Amino acid sequence: MKTEEEVKQSISASYDSVNLINELELISTHTTEELDMISRNKEHLSVMMDKSWFSEALTSEQTAEINSLIK
Repeated sequence: MKTEEEVKQSISASYDSVNLINELELISTHTTEELDMISRNKEHLSVMMDKSWFSEALTSEQTAEINSLIK
């Protein structure tokens, strides 16, 4: 069982991935490395969303934002 602080830290860390994806998606042409980074970060978010302790702690806005990135 995760503590409230651990859950908050996981959400914060996941938002590093959200912010990186959003930043990279502003670029019109991606390098292979950038495409790999986007893919890895989307996969990370997908894995986290499958964890009930994580997904249930998100606000509806956070859930919508993350789901829009991993669709």
